[in-house]
Amino acid sequence: MTGIIPKILPLENGDRITRAEFERRYDAMPNLNKAELIEGVVYVGSPVRVIHGRPHGRIIGWMSNYCSVTPGVDLLVDTTVRLDPDNEPQPDALLRIEVGGQSTISEDSYLEGAPEFIAEVAVSSASYDLGDKLKAYRRNQVQEYLIWQVYNQRVDWFRLREGEYVALSTDAAGIIRSEVFPGLWLSVPALVAGNLVEVQSVLQMGLATPEHQSFVEQLGN
Repeated sequence: MTGIIPKILPLENGDRITRAEFERRYDAMPNLNKAELIEGVVYVGSPVRVIHGRPHGRIIGWMSNYCSVTPGVDLLVDTTVRLDPDNEPQPDALLRIEVGGQSTISEDSYLEGAPEFIAEVAVSSASYDLGDKLKAYRRNQVQEYLIWQVYNQRVDWFRLREGEYVALSTDAAGIIRSEVFPGLWLSVPALVAGNLVEVQSVLQMGLATPEHQSFVEQLGN
């Protein structure tokens, strides 16, 4: 009697599985665009609506412009990250230091380890981006974590300090400045209002600072 080939089950929301099993099932579902393993629980992405896609595009444009003039910083979009045995998220966007940073690229082209900066677009404050995912990012030493809550018109940018996330404050003009990536400045009011010209103008101000130039020189050494 020939052996029975076991069927590979599809990923379902709420499945509690290992990371190895998660990857095996994900690979067997080529038409699935997004799934994440967070604290050992599977989250399968729904079809992407405009309310997510538009802010996602704005964030990527801002980060892409920073990356384009900061050699040694890598921008990845919707890329699976092997954080630890129970967590394999697929962040909306991330920045990583290519040489000497916290993350590496595996032989099978996965990102392993915590990138320095992650940005997520959350429809509301009820999203798991503010719950178990935040805890996993904090525990794995993601240095900065930005969450844009679209319905609430709120942007939170956390910085890891002594094992805890502390919210970075805006200045009087509503600008937040990265502590990990010098020159990465964000006008929160402009971003929320969709004023992309102002978003890029503020970013250019950050890119013109001596701190950004020093950072570029440091990355090149």
